[in-house]
Amino acid sequence: MDSSERNNSQLKQAPCYSNIKTKLSKSPSVIVVGGGFAGIAAARALHDASIRVILLESRDRIGGRVRTDYSFGFPVDLGASWLHGVCKENPLAPLIGRLGLPLYRTSGDNSVLYDHDLERQLCTIRRGREPSSPRTRHTSRRNIRKHITRGMSSSSFTNKIREEFTEDLSIHRAISLVFERNPNLTLPGLSHKVLQWYLCRMEGWFAADADTISLKCWDKEELLPGGHGLMVRGYQPVINTLAKGLDIRLSHPVKKINRRTNGVKVTVENGKTFFADAVIVAVPLGVLKSNIINFEPRLPKWKEEAISELGVGIENKIVLHFEKVFWPNVEFLGVVAETSYKCSYFLNLHKATGHPVLVYMPAGQLAKDIEKMSDEDAAGFAFTQLKKILPDASAPIQYLVSDWGSDVNSLGSYSYDRVGKPHDLYDKLRIPVDNLFFAGEATSSEYPGSVHGAYSTGLMAAEDCRMRVLERYGELDLFQPVMGEDTYASVPLLISRI
Repeated sequence: MDSSERNNSQLKQAPCYSNIKTKLSKSPSVIVVGGGFAGIAAARALHDASIRVILLESRDRIGGRVRTDYSFGFPVDLGASWLHGVCKENPLAPLIGRLGLPLYRTSGDNSVLYDHDLERQLCTIRRGREPSSPRTRHTSRRNIRKHITRGMSSSSFTNKIREEFTEDLSIHRAISLVFERNPNLTLPGLSHKVLQWYLCRMEGWFAADADTISLKCWDKEELLPGGHGLMVRGYQPVINTLAKGLDIRLSHPVKKINRRTNGVKVTVENGKTFFADAVIVAVPLGVLKSNIINFEPRLPKWKEEAISELGVGIENKIVLHFEKVFWPNVEFLGVVAETSYKCSYFLNLHKATGHPVLVYMPAGQLAKDIEKMSDEDAAGFAFTQLKKILPDASAPIQYLVSDWGSDVNSLGSYSYDRVGKPHDLYDKLRIPVDNLFFAGEATSSEYPGSVHGAYSTGLMAAEDCRMRVLERYGELDLFQPVMGEDTYASVPLLISRI
């Protein structure tokens, strides 16, 4: 039995508090709904502050959209896998450092691009020596940068368009307007395809198509310094550490949350009820949109609008495990094409972990279309794309496929700003309603769509909730340190360059 199975077994044997039905428990109590990063962080903080807390999770595992798989004999993240911002300002950095987990810092410049249609390598963007082949031709890194700069000097032009139009536009429409107004910027042939690939990468960042992403709000999130660190051993050790000793009920999908003057009543699928002073809702935005959870009384109109109007996109991973490496030693293998839909890319895990694994990462409409396939067909589709650019590719010996869009426990990968909708929807989603608190990446206006965003909102919701319930009991100490302060000593992060 691996460590994650042992942990789940221990969690299933946790004591039950479902028989608590008094107006006020003997001690302050909170129910956390959702066992992803935000929910686990909130429950951890409340537990450490001596608040009695129970966490209800619909899945048979903890982690939510963090899912580390060990079936290959080594860890592979099917969900979140990067620490975005390898720096001391990142709220997760002290914990990851304390655990001694290595990170591999990925670089956007370490890619090789292939033409999907011609089935031959066209250009590389990388440091050091370029791969040579008698059947390939290259465009220098400098020339590629020139092509992209010409197209996305469009970036200064799109800023002008943003200032010019009072109504919001999509990123795709803004770029189209730039080229319509400035024909001299039109990118022919290869340059156009490379631009489409960069647009594809942008769509992967937001898990959505460019024609749905807001021009006015797409750059409102705060990007931490330090680059992006891939979790070499996966995120599961972090989740397991935070969950240690908590009262967690797996396979407990919540169906109803009833807030009352004397507390809250939470009902799960099998009819069992739980009572507490307050609830922290830390389920994915897609689950809130689906109305799987019934709130009584209904949430305020402004809260329902925030849930409805925030965007939630899809990015999936198709993980291909090979017997040996036959591809260039770069971080990304990009596939350029005439449209961003036809572009794609493979993450080379061998570069970071030493294992012969490529990860195909479709997003937006392409991800939705692939989710309609069986796992076997999806893996076959990814391998077909690889064969088109590397005709001599050997077949994978194993594969894994995520389906975050159709998974009823997530119904999407992460949030993004939709065209015509304000960025403050994230803040509105986070605002408490009576003794009901909210957490998760979709409640972070600073760090939406990120693990550290989910983690930080879990801590914030826990602190707000703690103050509310202690106020009810007359035990609020205004001089007590805020939860999360000085919890972990600062330890340098281990950056791997495998």
